[in-house]
Parts: sequence; C-alpha cells; structure tokens
Amino acid sequence: MPTITIDGKPLAFEQGQSILDVAHDNGIEIPHYCYHPSLSVVANCRICLAEVWAPNPRNDNKLEPMPKLLPTCQTPAGDGQVVYTSSPKATANQKAVMEFLLTNHPIDCPVCDQAGECDLQDYAYEYGRGERRCDTEKITQSKKDVGNNIMLYGDRCIMCTRCVRFTQEITGTSELYINGRGAVEEIDVFPGEGLNNELSGNVVDICPVGAFLDKDFMFQQRVWFLDKVPSIDPLTASGDNINIEHTDGKIYRVKPRENHLLNQYWITDEVRYGWKFVHSDNRAIEMNEDAELIAADKLQQATKIALLVSPMISCEDAWLLGQLVLSIDANAIIGIGPVEINGKDKTFPSGFTVRAEKAPNVRGIRRALGDSLAYDDWKNQMSNADTVVVTGNYPEQWQTPEISDSQTLILIDTLLNDLTDRCDVFLPGATWAEKAGTFENCNNVLQIFERAIQPIGDSQAEGQIAMNLQAIVNDMETTVFNAATVRRRMAEAGVAGMHEVELPKNTNRVETDMPLSEV
Repeated sequence: MPTITIDGKPLAFEQGQSILDVAHDNGIEIPHYCYHPSLSVVANCRICLAEVWAPNPRNDNKLEPMPKLLPTCQTPAGDGQVVYTSSPKATANQKAVMEFLLTNHPIDCPVCDQAGECDLQDYAYEYGRGERRCDTEKITQSKKDVGNNIMLYGDRCIMCTRCVRFTQEITGTSELYINGRGAVEEIDVFPGEGLNNELSGNVVDICPVGAFLDKDFMFQQRVWFLDKVPSIDPLTASGDNINIEHTDGKIYRVKPRENHLLNQYWITDEVRYGWKFVHSDNRAIEMNEDAELIAADKLQQATKIALLVSPMISCEDAWLLGQLVLSIDANAIIGIGPVEINGKDKTFPSGFTVRAEKAPNVRGIRRALGDSLAYDDWKNQMSNADTVVVTGNYPEQWQTPEISDSQTLILIDTLLNDLTDRCDVFLPGATWAEKAGTFENCNNVLQIFERAIQPIGDSQAEGQIAMNLQAIVNDMETTVFNAATVRRRMAEAGVAGMHEVELPKNTNRVETDMPLSEV
C-alpha cells in the first residue's frame, strides 16, 4: 500500500485520496474552509496550502520540493510524498489567509450564534495575528432574510461557497449564487427565489462561520452550554441520524449526525424543526392519583383486550406492552396505529431521500409483536373487546379510533386529543427525546437512540408504564425501564436482530480546550 509522510508521520492511503483526506483520516488537523467531503473541491479558501516534497522520477526519485505551496484538499496523495503543514512557508500562508479574511470581518463573536463552533474563530486563535494591520475602512454588507428558516449575515461571509455548491450539487435547486466580483462579491438568492427547499437548514450546518443562521435558534442559547445526545429521526421512516442538543431539561435544536449509509451529512427541515411537540402547550403531562392502579384493575377485569400500538414508539415499548396484554389475554387483538403516507418519496441529486412514510418504527413494531393487524383491520375487530388500550405519541393530532361507550379505554398518549377526554384512564407517555429505545427504518435497519432529557411532568416511557402495570398485576416490585435490558430479553425471547444493535458512536462533539469557570 502506498504511503505518504505528513508532519513526520508515515501514513498509508488509498489511491485517489487527497492529502487533506489522508490527514483527517489519521487525526491530523489541516485548517480548511471551502472543503467539505460531500461537495466538489474548489480550493478557493487557500488556508490548507502546505509544503509538498515528492520523488522526482527524472532525478533517481530523489525528494524535491514542489515549486510552490499546494492546496492539500485538491492535491492527490502520492507514494513517497513528504508534506509539511507547519513549516515556516505553510505557517506564513495560514497567517496571511487569516489576516485577509479578518480584514472586513465584523469580529462580533460576543453576539454571534456561531461562537463556540466557528472555524474562523478557532483558526484565528490558532493561526491568526494578534493585531489588525489594515487601516482601510471595512467593507460592510447587509443582513438578508433568504428563506423561511434562514438568515444571511453577509458581513461574516468568507466566500467559501459551500452553500452555493450545496444547492447546486446536493439539492439541485440552485437558489443561491455569487453576486459581484472581488472584495464586494456576496452570496445572494435569485430574485423571487427563497431558500426553502426541504434541506435548506443544512446550509447553516456547513457554513464554517456565522454567515448563515437558523432563525429558530438565533439568540436562544450559547452552544457551549448545550449537551449533545445521539438520536434517530422520530417523525419519518428514514432512520436519519441526529443529535439532540439540550440543556436544563429543554431542547434547543436538532442537528444531523454523520452516517454515510443513511443520511450522509444531512437531515430534512421537517426533522430539524419537528421536535417542538416535546415542549408543546398541548402536551398532556399530568396523571391522576392511582391511575396505574385503576388501569391494572381494569385490565385484570377484562374478558377481551384490544391493544393499538403506535408506530411512533420504540421496539422495546411495543414489546413490553404486548407482553403485558398477552399475559392477561392470550388472544388479545393487537394492531398498529395509523401510518400517514404524504405523497411519494423524493430523492435529491445527491441520493438523499425524503421519506413519504411519516412514522419511524412500523417495521420495528412488527418485529417486536409478530403478527399484528393493520389499523383498518384492527378497527374492524376491536369492537369485540370490552377493554381497549391505545397508544399515541404522534407529534400532532392523529386519526383516533372510535371507542364505544360500553368499552373501557386506557389511553397512553403525549398530546391532548379527542381520546384524552373520552378515556377511562389516562397515562401520560414520554416522547422519544425523553427515553431510550430502538427504531427500525424503511430499509429494516435497527438503530438505537438515547434519552436526551428527563420525562416532563408525570410522563413515562410506554415501556415503563407497561412494567408498572405488569408489576401491579403480578403483585411484584416495580423495576426501572432499561432499554438495553429489554433488548436482551427480547433477543432471549426470539425477537430477531435485537442482540445485534449497537450503540451510536459518532456524536460529532468537539470538546473545547478553553477552560471554563463559573461566575
């Protein structure tokens, strides 16, 4: 295998990799702005230039320096090359690039939402000068409202063009372009064209500075106070990987988590902003005293039970609910709640697909419960039951079943709806962000998500509710719901695939080397 030496470290690489790719694969940091692994390489920011020595075949393969610094993002790695990213020449270039970029930058870090995760800020600290030597007046640009969710602060833009290439190459919608030339060029939207495609929020993620900002997150929280928890898209069948960013029991934003096999580097705006129901004013979080005792008593008195399992809950929750109901009525009528199909799947030029199926775990519910009825079939048969257990956990109002007055209804749900007033017993459920579990996406990929925040109010995971009711029915002590333990039990019970699920490893978290002190 060919090898290259970067800053004194010999590294193996595959043909076709750039020097920058090889460095990053081996934990060597080379500063860069315009480069992004999913976008075309333009090499226009110039901060990644390095000194490269290579064997000269015309001189007995002796190492000789290239006549000028080369962009590591665009230069293919070659066998025998020796690269210096911190030599005097390379360092001088890095400082020069930073000085030019900061000449017209507003330096408004104290009020910028990107502060704390800004490449310009980090590189200024590592490679920049401590003073401004340019005595000319700064060129300023105005703020622009470029989309329903996006603001553009032109003053901060360094013209890396990641955003323009994103709309051209990833979404194929081309709303953004470069207007003007030289020192006064700027990013803009075409007249009458807003940046409102289904993936628009991703331009905020790939912007290396604070030029593109999320209106929803602006001035809400400092990023260094946020904790990141790996999770899965809770709204659609995509299984897209996300990070939930929260603090003090409140979610502030959801961002994509890199997974090349599923969502690449992106998520839809639907997922990015679809978590608001967690803190909705319409959230049902209060449970009447002795509600679980009453529910357990009604289950024990039942002669025929019908259970409706929402496709919005986890495999573990579904399995425990099924075990509870089947332990009381071995012939219980078990079905899956309604699954909304919104149009057709939409695939972008990059291969990223927006799923029309608006439920994260239809296949996981079937895996956990075995034979289970479709919603319409369940509705036709549930009239034979005297006790009905319904789970919701939908992010908005859903197509609730009609329960007759003669039937006992035990409802586990998160938002107020028609059934919360009708039910005989209400047990508030926890949203996906308030519990751990497993979802199975449309391609039958099982993925674990972790709990981000504590359940709000009296709400509990459906699995915990099922375990509490099972303990009351069996006159046993209640145990704490643990998703990993339940997965092991499911595997032992013969549920395929549950022992193979792995915890997510990549949380995209970069710890700061700046000491923080309390005031």
